[in-house]
Amino acid sequence: MPTPSMEDYLEQIYLLIDQKGYARVSDIAENLSVQPSSVTKMVQKLDKDDYLIYEKYRGIVLTPKGKKIGQRLLLRHELLEQFLELIGVKKENIYNDVEGIEHHLSWNSIDRIGDLVQYLEKNKQEYENYLMELNNSEKN
Repeated sequence: MPTPSMEDYLEQIYLLIDQKGYARVSDIAENLSVQPSSVTKMVQKLDKDDYLIYEKYRGIVLTPKGKKIGQRLLLRHELLEQFLELIGVKKENIYNDVEGIEHHLSWNSIDRIGDLVQYLEKNKQEYENYLMELNNSEKN
């Protein structure tokens, strides 16, 4: 199982490949705000652990194992953003909050949050009524 740091890299590599069709060390470094040398070290480790294929001065290719994990990590991130938005967290706080919690939740917890998000989306009017009641009771 990848470490939280490895997960950040895999998620970013997956996202870059999905958006641009490729991922380069310089792009990863820029997006994660780290030095290219740190990216190179991590990419070499991810290559050794069969998450990706890395050849110096060439692009990075995710293995099927790396793709599967990268996709799941991106979905986890997006789900947590959606959840925090649904429960009323201020937009400017969401990204940092997700970054702070995403590595500390079990996949079972993530699945249950996914179930809750689906329920809230399906029953949006009831949920909005609940939030209005809650707001009113806090004001009194």
